[in-house]
Amino acid sequence: MIDRPTVDRIMEAANIVEVVSDFVSLKKSGANYKGLCPFHNERTPSFYVSPSRGICKCFSCGKGGNPVGFIMEHEQMTYPEALRWLAKKYNIEIKERELSDEEKQQESDRESMFIVNEWAADYFEDMLHNNADGVAIGMQYFRSRGFRDDTIRKFRLGFSLSDREALPQTALQKGYKEDFLVKTGICYKRENDGRLIDRFAGRVMFPWIGISGKVVAFGGRKLDQATKGVQQKYVNSPDSEIYHKEQQLYGIYQAKKAIAKENCVYMVEGYTDVISMHQSGIENVVANSGTALSVHQIRMLRRFTPNVVLLYDSDEAGIHAAMRGTDMMLAEGMNIKVLLLPDGDDPDSFARKHTAKDFREYVEKHQQDFIDFKIDVMLRGVSDPIKRAEAVNSIIQSISMIKDQIVRATYINLCVQRLGINEPTIISTLNKFIRKNLESEGKRTAAISPETPARPIDQPLAPATPQEQGNRVERLIAQLVVRHGEKIIYRDVETEDGDKINLSVAQYISYDLSIDDLHLKNPVYARILEEATEHSTDEGFIAEQYFTMHQDVELSNIAAKMVMDIPLTKSLQINSKEESLRNEAEHLVLDFRKNFIEDKLVSLKAEISKSMGDNEKLRSLMQEYAEAQKIRNELARKLGNDIVS
Repeated sequence: MIDRPTVDRIMEAANIVEVVSDFVSLKKSGANYKGLCPFHNERTPSFYVSPSRGICKCFSCGKGGNPVGFIMEHEQMTYPEALRWLAKKYNIEIKERELSDEEKQQESDRESMFIVNEWAADYFEDMLHNNADGVAIGMQYFRSRGFRDDTIRKFRLGFSLSDREALPQTALQKGYKEDFLVKTGICYKRENDGRLIDRFAGRVMFPWIGISGKVVAFGGRKLDQATKGVQQKYVNSPDSEIYHKEQQLYGIYQAKKAIAKENCVYMVEGYTDVISMHQSGIENVVANSGTALSVHQIRMLRRFTPNVVLLYDSDEAGIHAAMRGTDMMLAEGMNIKVLLLPDGDDPDSFARKHTAKDFREYVEKHQQDFIDFKIDVMLRGVSDPIKRAEAVNSIIQSISMIKDQIVRATYINLCVQRLGINEPTIISTLNKFIRKNLESEGKRTAAISPETPARPIDQPLAPATPQEQGNRVERLIAQLVVRHGEKIIYRDVETEDGDKINLSVAQYISYDLSIDDLHLKNPVYARILEEATEHSTDEGFIAEQYFTMHQDVELSNIAAKMVMDIPLTKSLQINSKEESLRNEAEHLVLDFRKNFIEDKLVSLKAEISKSMGDNEKLRSLMQEYAEAQKIRNELARKLGNDIVS
């Protein structure tokens, strides 16, 4: 693990303008810089970089952060990978801290597996290009698919010799351990004699390259004529410590930048579909290898774009494939289009026949919204009332997965027009599915209609709950601490020992809440207050710099947004003088206490309702309720008209 002093050196050296400029064309705008956001398509620049604060933020999509956070988001790297990227950019030597024995073993095993996979990928490539059988069999297959040399190199395609012991013998001779050859799934041990066997012998090889550029697994296709009709045409690496099929997408590493740039991803089924489309100039394409998408895969894509086009054959299998996993995609906020290719074509063959321009024009002209597509497919030729009802239910169930209320309302109107069913019936059915969805997620909430996003049709819109109000006040407290946590607002405060001390914003808030053992409920906000209080006495401590450059990426990103966001209260925005900050801190603490008391009143009211008939307990609760009301009223009086609403 990278030690803290090295992390600090990297953070100090990393210039946010220089880092962002590697990916975005920036222009000076006052004290800041601005450019087109690299995370979504836009025509008017809304991506701002603040050199004085060392952070960036898009005011349209909200993405940004410090240099590490930016690299993590843009390059889809882990925290250590982003640190190493920056260290390389600024020629900083990485010094690792000492790991525990268990951590060392785990890290060593994972790294060893990646090293073995990398060697195997090189080995398969070498066999394809330099071995007689590789050229005659493997390269001939790739040539028959129309793959150029540059495409073959780009995807690191290879060939595994028919000799099932050639690879393991070569690996062992070069010092690679049998244990990791087995753990990665490249080889397996034969049960009868324990000999090490190449899992992919006699196959052309397709390495799976993870989002960070490391080889995580392999897919191999059998070429022998004798295997025609055999089910196991393809063999894939088994799950391992570094590879889980449901968490990977084939081609994601080669496609990620194009997906973000185009704000769209094409989803296909096979390796050759991806490769042929790349070769034709369509690079924003990935494959799920014939299985339904998992939540993990969907969320991986969602980092780059919410827009997905499913490209499949127009036969029954293609239509079935287009239906798989789509409800889950809708639930995750994806906008789904479907394109069934002309008869006899799959994405591979179609891409080989067309230029990138022709391909895109065809997609644009023939792609169909998924709900529209589902209506066409499920109701085509269906006259039986029962089967038609089942199809309509399935269509409405898909619509119920959509979270965006406006989008959902649009689809309801579409169903009214195309299905010939009146709107109240559709909404009633929709609400049943929504309730069922929410119950399955363990949520106790009402169904949703398009007109009233968070409530049933016949229920009035409720005001903000004390909990919602409390969340907002906690965020304001954390924002004040991030911006001004180290600044002194009370001077020469006398302690119980007779000493005099100064109190910073963070110290005052922490002390005032601790008097009644009150705590911020949000764990990130609580941590911000705790760390700011702890470091307030450190020489040179500046809360804004500390938190926006924090080694915890989640915390630093939240802090960066709080710094770049338009402040939610006037005094935070225009005045950082001692008196104004003191008034703001006192105000927010009072507001927090008021919300706490209002939560308590709600709880007491519920207990009173349950205690009818137990007069003694009822009297005690009523007295406690009256006292809480007095406190609430006093806090409201102190807050006056300045209550944060």
